Amino acid sequence: MSEYRTTQENTDDPRREKVRVIPLKYVDDFPGHPFQVLEDEDMEKLTESIRDNGVINPIIVRKKEDERYEIISGHRRKHACEKLGIELIPTIVRDVTRDEAIIAMVDSNLQRENILPSEKAKAYKMKMDAMKRQGARTDLTSRPVGEKLLSVEEVAASANESARQVHRYIRLNELTPELLDFVDEGKIGLRPAVELSYLQEEEMRDLVDYIDAESTFPSHEQTIRMKKLSQEGKLDTDTINRIMNEDKPNQKARLKIPMEKLERFFPKGTPQSQVEEVILKALEIYYRQRRREDRDER
Repeated sequence: MSEYRTTQENTDDPRREKVRVIPLKYVDDFPGHPFQVLEDEDMEKLTESIRDNGVINPIIVRKKEDERYEIISGHRRKHACEKLGIELIPTIVRDVTRDEAIIAMVDSNLQRENILPSEKAKAYKMKMDAMKRQGARTDLTSRPVGEKLLSVEEVAASANESARQVHRYIRLNELTPELLDFVDEGKIGLRPAVELSYLQEEEMRDLVDYIDAESTFPSHEQTIRMKKLSQEGKLDTDTINRIMNEDKPNQKARLKIPMEKLERFFPKGTPQSQVEEVILKALEIYYRQRRREDRDER
């Protein structure tokens, strides 16, 4: 098992927080943690670093009522240690309330370089709700975009976003999971997604059914019309299909292959971009072979 390294300066200087070594089995993930822990290249590098050097930066936790601990900052480090079979982890224990921990957890994770829209949506909402419980004015989702709210401005300032942008992200929490996935994948933009967040759940599911069948995504103008018709009680399946079947400005012709014809070649949930990449490579190989055969026949 890797040894954990803490400097003498950290342990002797009373102005610094004391680092403790805690069994990993007593450390829980933060409830509803909005940031994904991915098995990506960054995780591989972090795991290798911990394998070689131990955990240089202690995780930060709060003590729970059941004598266990929950992470404020350090979910990726905990995951890497679990992969390596490490049983002890250097830890800083802070005496904070759950709401104080939520605010600190969100603020620390917003420093990441790559954050998905869904992660921002959940994180901003968690922070807003925590501030509301602390007495802040945060009835965000029912207010118009342009209204100034002290709590919105505080969240925006800490995240280096505008208050309007924070409101847009929080609206994403109203989307169905399928639509939110499309936003994360870059297939639906933030502003069209905000318009769609005002649709009824059944209307959103009808739209998802159309997208799945046709591999076509709505424009911003189309989402504005859908929102208006929904609020007027005039949006149904036929209306959604009619709007989506309209030609979009500058729309290029698209080849549409029903996904059920491709399912035996790709695992469920494969991103469309990856499907397209594989098909194009397969076509390159096919036509290269055809050219060879044509030359051989001459």
